[in-house]
Amino acid sequence: MSLTADTPKKVRDVAEPVVVEGIPERQDQFLDDLRNPQERRGPFRPGALISSRARLRGWTLARMFQLADGAGLMTAAFVAPAMVGAPSPDTLLAAFGGAAVMGALSLMRAYDFSPREGLVRQAAAVTGAVIIGAGAAALIHAWMAPRALFTSTLAVWAPTAWAALLAMHVTAALSVRRWRAEGRLTPNIVVVGATGAADRLVRAMLASREANVLGVFDDRAARRPRAVRGVPMLGDTQALLTHKILPYVDRIIISVPSSARDRVAQLIEQLRVLPNELTLLLDGEDEHHEAAAIERIAGAPLARLSGPPAAEGKAVLKRLQDIAVGSMALVLAAPIMLAVVIAIRLDSPGPALFRQRRHGFNNEEIVVYKFRSMRLDAADAKATRQISAGDDRVTRVGRFIRRTSLDELPQIFNVLSGEMSLVGPRPHAIGMMTGEVESSRLVAEYAHRHRMKPGMTGWAAIHGSRGPVDTPELVKRRVALDVEYIDRQSFWLDLYVMLMTLPCLLGDADTVR
Repeated sequence: MSLTADTPKKVRDVAEPVVVEGIPERQDQFLDDLRNPQERRGPFRPGALISSRARLRGWTLARMFQLADGAGLMTAAFVAPAMVGAPSPDTLLAAFGGAAVMGALSLMRAYDFSPREGLVRQAAAVTGAVIIGAGAAALIHAWMAPRALFTSTLAVWAPTAWAALLAMHVTAALSVRRWRAEGRLTPNIVVVGATGAADRLVRAMLASREANVLGVFDDRAARRPRAVRGVPMLGDTQALLTHKILPYVDRIIISVPSSARDRVAQLIEQLRVLPNELTLLLDGEDEHHEAAAIERIAGAPLARLSGPPAAEGKAVLKRLQDIAVGSMALVLAAPIMLAVVIAIRLDSPGPALFRQRRHGFNNEEIVVYKFRSMRLDAADAKATRQISAGDDRVTRVGRFIRRTSLDELPQIFNVLSGEMSLVGPRPHAIGMMTGEVESSRLVAEYAHRHRMKPGMTGWAAIHGSRGPVDTPELVKRRVALDVEYIDRQSFWLDLYVMLMTLPCLLGDADTVR
């Protein structure tokens, strides 16, 4: 794609965006300047903004499509010989041909599902892979049994495998196309710096629709435009740090002149506290390097859409662990939870459950469930006053369930819904105060805690950082332990934390909870 040629008129005259109520937008002086509601939304905003946690993961989908192909080919390897009454070695040859087909599809990058890729390329890849697989199976058969016939099995297996794969790949490609259009798969980005490179990036995105540019932020008050090719200006860099759009953003693009090295360092230092991924796009580089940079930002195929395979694999394994262990925990804890509900209702008036808005993955606001441990009239949903020893707001049953952490059991439902994990940084209430200062303002790395889903228990909890964080030192220690866990997270570490949680809780009678 040439970035220097004039953009066609059909790109500039993009379709009018759909205006949907209820999507968080920052109501400040920058947006107030855009009187037209369509200007405020910009040309990229999808019909519904979906948080980065809830959106589909490209790498995971690609692997699922690959597994489906493998299952289809294995089925064909058993069905085709049975249909013609062929001997059992033919099944092994057909299975070998299926393995060759899978290898050929991977080499042809048939699981990338790039936005620019059409159905014709998918059909060609499937056809070529089946021809390669059939040829490989025939060659192996000719080498191992030159006088035997494999023709009848091959005549059934090849078209069966081809038809099945073609149907699956066309269905997958159309599904990916639909998910991208709905905003469930297309990456969302914001740009910091209304530079020429940012303008060309937006122009490229308008032409390809490979990413949604939700907004632009710029610190130059005197020269700040109202919009960049229709993408609204949402404020300065400081506004970005607390903007409500952040949970929907996959990547923040920092675009500055290539000569402004000090400004680059300043912006990275200022924005590194956010959990979102940062990418640098320098303005003023030669055309080739700038085109390559924009291609890396927007042209990611499905297989690389959500990050490196290692990180995606760990995320899938962690989610499976949450579902399996969380489901068993719910079954085992159900009688205890019922008893706690009855005790709370008998002890004090009001509902048994307490709901509190807390920070989740990528600064997303989630509603976390707990058993109510305080009097209804003294419930503090914003944690403006953290718990203290002998707190008069806590009921008799509340003291027991807090001391034993039974009040946290309803968060199993948050885990099963995908908002939380069994192990991770503990979710803090939005606006939680440490003394007279908001806790999130005490440590620069505080938002790093949100680079992973919050957990029912965590590395910090088994190392004694439980209960209130009512001093700056306690906040810093909690954040340090959470960041250490995020850096070290693995399936086995999570199992270790789960196993250590109960002994640590039972052996800690002094911590205020």
